[in-house]
Amino acid sequence: MKSQEKPIQELINFSIINIDKPSGPTSFQTDEVIKRKLGLRKTSHFGTLDPKVTGVLPVALNRACKLSEFFMHRDKTYIGIMKINAEISIEKLQEIINKNFIGKIKQLPPKKSRVKRAVREREIKKFELLEKKEKDFLFLAKVQAGTYIRKLVHDLGEASEVNGAHMTELRRTQAGIFSENDKEYPFVNLYDFEKAVAEFEKGNEQVLRKILVPAEEALKKIMPEAQANESSLRQILTGKPLMKQDLTRDIPDSEIFALFFGERFIGVYKKASEGDIIAKPEFVFN
Repeated sequence: MKSQEKPIQELINFSIINIDKPSGPTSFQTDEVIKRKLGLRKTSHFGTLDPKVTGVLPVALNRACKLSEFFMHRDKTYIGIMKINAEISIEKLQEIINKNFIGKIKQLPPKKSRVKRAVREREIKKFELLEKKEKDFLFLAKVQAGTYIRKLVHDLGEASEVNGAHMTELRRTQAGIFSENDKEYPFVNLYDFEKAVAEFEKGNEQVLRKILVPAEEALKKIMPEAQANESSLRQILTGKPLMKQDLTRDIPDSEIFALFFGERFIGVYKKASEGDIIAKPEFVFN
């Protein structure tokens, strides 16, 4: 069933909203606003932003929270401003970055982070200086999920020529398939979200409907899909592992894939090789 045909409550129960997080509240507090306004059981964001950091914060609603793991571990893009303590040209600083902070690097999470403080490897896909004003540098960074930008800037400051650096502003412009320039679904701030909810409460669901990204449509952008045979549908919906005869064609060439019956979303499956079993369910939407 296409999103425009779904009952609005069904859509709310299994959707994602691409929120423009403001400076101030935590990511969790932003989740809570959405949960409270829509009267949901649960919300979950894809990748925490520090309170002062703004930008792309995809938030899953109700049952879509079960899919968080499939969306979380994807590249992020940021634009920010860092202050360098030394007098240094933009060209020289870019040389230092290119030599030491592009590709795979070692990073120790900051003391205030929620993860275990152990050195880990992260990949910096892009770290480009865009402008310079005195000792302030505007930069763009595209990084592997789990990279701490504030720590990246701090580590750059440890280079002897730089004599210290710290981040003064940061905005996330992209998180996996979600961005601030999304052409298909609106990127909305909390004020516009609250207006959409107010319209919904007055009986106009169209404004809210436009900002809800159906979770199954988002899944199609990050993993291949397979089609279930109608004869196997009832058993599949109970969580049965997949066998070759359960599908209309061969299994996709991917470790993880989404299963549909026509337009109807069935679940997410992981390849397996156990006798006749070719895949097992990670999540079944029944």
